[in-house]
Amino acid sequence: MSLPVHLVPTLDGVAAGDTVAVEGDEAHHAVAVRRLRTGEQVVLTDGAGTSVLGTVVATGKRLLEVVADEVTRQPEPSPQVVVVQALPKGERGELAVEVLTEVGVATVVPWAAARSVAVWKSERADKSLARWRSTAREAAKQARRPWHPTVTPLATTPDAVALVAGAELAVVLHEEASVPLASLDVPASGRVVVVVGPEGGLTDAEVAAFSEAGAHVVRLGSEVLRTSTAGVAAVSALLSRTDRWS
Repeated sequence: MSLPVHLVPTLDGVAAGDTVAVEGDEAHHAVAVRRLRTGEQVVLTDGAGTSVLGTVVATGKRLLEVVADEVTRQPEPSPQVVVVQALPKGERGELAVEVLTEVGVATVVPWAAARSVAVWKSERADKSLARWRSTAREAAKQARRPWHPTVTPLATTPDAVALVAGAELAVVLHEEASVPLASLDVPASGRVVVVVGPEGGLTDAEVAAFSEAGAHVVRLGSEVLRTSTAGVAAVSALLSRTDRWS
């Protein structure tokens, strides 16, 4: 049985034998929901590469104290994968974030594509972004990731094009493309950007802008996937050809 994983703000400088305090909602979840008790083991992570295997030595309403038995620091996975995800409707956005996090994406960029049905504006934008970030955080703990993904603020098309231009490899998923994703070479390091369009599809102007910035317009296969699952399929296909999945 896997040990529970909890997130702390930082583990900088922590060594075996040190006591780490988990506070607030995270501690409440550990003590009140998971019912962790003194003497039980737990994994703590800061989401930035450091993890602690430790033993619970004290609990409170919103406090959990853990003595570090082992401290592990892992380098950030390479290549880093960035997914520009067009806004899906309803809860499909959180589904996309969840599965992308589980598969190992470094950054999720919510994108206001021209044909996105969902619209993030003012207060709704803040709430939607908060849900995406919460989903990523919980999925990262579930997946036992030492490095947690970043969910950026809402991007415009020019923002997404700039990300494509700076990548070692960038792909745009398009059902009408003739080039298969499997035909591309995947770099061993650097940044790989995957652009996932909305349910209504990409506009010709969007495809042209990404292509001019250096992206490959590709298809996954003969099946047409929904925007909430196309990204995880593409990322899985790419990572399967790197040392990360070897």
